[in-house]
Amino acid sequence: MNPTLVYVLVIVMVTLAAGGAAFVFVGGGNARAQKRVASVGQNKAIGAAARAAADSNQQRRRNVQQMLKELEKQQAQKKVKLTMRRRIEQAGLSIEPRTFYMLSAIAALVAAAFCMLSGQKLLVVLGAAFVAGAGLPRWFLAFKRSRREKAFTNLFANAIDIIVRSVRSGLPTAEALKVVAREIPDPVGSEFAKLNEGLKVGVGLDQGLQKMYESMPTSEVSFFGIVMTIQQKSGGNLSEALSNLSGVLRDRKRLQGKIKAMSSEAKASAAIIGSLPPAVMGLVWLSTPTYIETLFTTRAGNLMLAGCALWMSAGIFVMHKMISFKH
Repeated sequence: MNPTLVYVLVIVMVTLAAGGAAFVFVGGGNARAQKRVASVGQNKAIGAAARAAADSNQQRRRNVQQMLKELEKQQAQKKVKLTMRRRIEQAGLSIEPRTFYMLSAIAALVAAAFCMLSGQKLLVVLGAAFVAGAGLPRWFLAFKRSRREKAFTNLFANAIDIIVRSVRSGLPTAEALKVVAREIPDPVGSEFAKLNEGLKVGVGLDQGLQKMYESMPTSEVSFFGIVMTIQQKSGGNLSEALSNLSGVLRDRKRLQGKIKAMSSEAKASAAIIGSLPPAVMGLVWLSTPTYIETLFTTRAGNLMLAGCALWMSAGIFVMHKMISFKH
């Protein structure tokens, strides 16, 4: 082959190779290459961001779990004996324990004097004094506390909704708590007013919520305190967390209503069965008192009455356990 022709072919091939390389790296294919490189870089960036977000969420979840454990330990350590002052505070009364004990003693003396004037025996006098001085006052405190807790629970979800709307509108958390104290009636308003007064004098939010739980020991207040404490320490969307809590509280309220409706028949039956023996005894006493007074005047009758009271109490306790549902 002619050497000149070979040189020409080599030069042409080298030129074509150089032109192809230039076309790929510099010419019309540059845009595609840049797109491919950009897409690869973007995918890597997205993957790195997703891994970072996942790591951040996992770390935050671990922090929340650790804080929950710490809160549970703190609540377990702060459980102390329920004093009479605390019982009176939970019942919503504004009297001193000394006044409560004085009123209980006066009630016991009145009951004992009434029994003595009516000619009852010493055992009956002592029993009436004990019931009037120790049983009825404590039952009254428990009744007031239960009614106050029910009223608080019925209004608490509305209070949380007010906090959510206030935070979403741009108000700080402290101002939202003040709005609740002004707008919601007692007992919710008074409890939030105490919380705001504590915050004014420098009490921390977690300590103020702990005092609120001591004054109103319900699971709803405990949930609220946990959500507020976690949000304060770890951050996050407070309005969303409180909105979810409000939904949970409303679902619990609906469940309570459903349980009450389903157990109303059993409760009515238990009330009728439990009230029949005392009602029959009262009717017999009114119609023929001489027929039943033997139970009160003889020792054997007193023992029979004590046995009847014991068995009736056991039956009422069993029926109460049968119609009580935990939720």
